[in-house]
Amino acid sequence: MALHEGAKYAFTMRTKPNAQPNQSLIDGIATLQALASSPEPVGCRELARQLDANPTRVNRLLKTLAYLGIARQTADRKYTAGPGMHVLAAQSLFASGLIRRALPVLESLRRFGHTVAMGVLWNDSVSYLFHAPPGIEAARGLGRIGLLPATTSGIGIALLAQLSDEEVRELYADKPIPMFPNGIEQLLATLAVTRSQGHARVHVADERDHHVVAIAMGDPVHAGIAMSGWIPESATDELVRALQAAAAEIG
Repeated sequence: MALHEGAKYAFTMRTKPNAQPNQSLIDGIATLQALASSPEPVGCRELARQLDANPTRVNRLLKTLAYLGIARQTADRKYTAGPGMHVLAAQSLFASGLIRRALPVLESLRRFGHTVAMGVLWNDSVSYLFHAPPGIEAARGLGRIGLLPATTSGIGIALLAQLSDEEVRELYADKPIPMFPNGIEQLLATLAVTRSQGHARVHVADERDHHVVAIAMGDPVHAGIAMSGWIPESATDELVRALQAAAAEIG
């Protein structure tokens, strides 16, 4: 039995699997992601409300995750990330070698005086693996920002542009699209421009006249890197070349 027939999963599958997907695994990962992204310990009923899911089902999944050490129950019977979750995160990053290869390269990009970032796309969100504004130590840039809507991020736009229009339509079916009040056609037009120029240039939606310049990297694409700050149009090409060289070095 699934969490709920109309459950609002935090992720959706972009491609149709060749075999019937395992619904229990999908439910468990949905619960795990909701727990991992919660800034404070969360109770079973609150988590079920966030997922629009059956509380009894969520309670069983949380108890299983706690049994495995991936979740941990607090003294007030709420749940938070357990040691197993941290181990899985650390092992995956170490095994991939991405952070190890990327850190010295990202550090070198800071010579331009802008915020330097690297992130990955997970469905309609971007997770920043590295985000370092000028003036902070590079090590403090690791994991300092959580999930953000992909359409509010230069890296998100660069990575969404790697998908087909059909995949993007499926991803945002019946959903509001942050920063794109006119809907899917407005987003697709932006992605078409991004594809044609080979990079994203996105205005930061705050009081500062800042922009993000971002590119996708990898073959196949697995992440994006960016610089953000006061970036006049005339400086874009130089930064894109620097990002491309960095992407080639990271691999």
